[in-house]
Amino acid sequence: MTSEPLLRIAGLSSGYGRVGVLEGVDLEVDAREIVVILGPNGAGKTTLLNSISGVARPTAGTIHFEGRDITGARPEQVVRLGLTHCPEGRQIFQRLTVEENLVAAHIGRAGKSFETLRSEVFELFPVLKERRNGMASRMSGGQQQMLAIGRALMAEPKLLMLDEPSLGLAPKIVHQIFRIILDLSKTGMSILLVEQNVQLALECGDYGYLLNTGRVKLHGPAQEMAEHSALGEHYLGGATEDTIHV
Repeated sequence: MTSEPLLRIAGLSSGYGRVGVLEGVDLEVDAREIVVILGPNGAGKTTLLNSISGVARPTAGTIHFEGRDITGARPEQVVRLGLTHCPEGRQIFQRLTVEENLVAAHIGRAGKSFETLRSEVFELFPVLKERRNGMASRMSGGQQQMLAIGRALMAEPKLLMLDEPSLGLAPKIVHQIFRIILDLSKTGMSILLVEQNVQLALECGDYGYLLNTGRVKLHGPAQEMAEHSALGEHYLGGATEDTIHV
């Protein structure tokens, strides 16, 4: 008998207004697992995360978190349940200091105090402690990405969703971000990672899904995904329409 997944998505269709993006997506994330979502631009990866976090409204299917139906829940409800979204493009508060960004993200859920959470973020990202009183707008791209992740951690997530955390960063910083993702996983946090760096994502992930044209085209253990020829075909074109489970 297997335990219930932390996150279970079944037959999810979603989009924006009359524009459909996702169609019939099935996905699961287990506790303490890193699940990677891959796919070319426009595949529906960001829409999937937005649908889970309540930004986009599903038109069909269900989303269950810890066995609870959260389909169509508002973003503030989703966050309070322990599911936090770190969006593409960082979207930090540029006109606030590092400290003020962390204060704004603390939702006061029953658990750790603000001071404890801030200390954990500063331990994970020492540069944020050094620049705690500095304006977020004056930080480098890598530092802003660290702040975006640190801000998400202030909500004490059980599941952290990261959308393209390596986008636009220097290779050295990218590897640092991925080491932090692995460190977070070791603490027991589950992670749903959207990422264009296929090699690094599959190296750190436990399980992977490939989206294309709003559908899951390939899924399986990360190592087996990395070796499957269909992975490259979906990025380069010419792939079949059938879903492949490796």
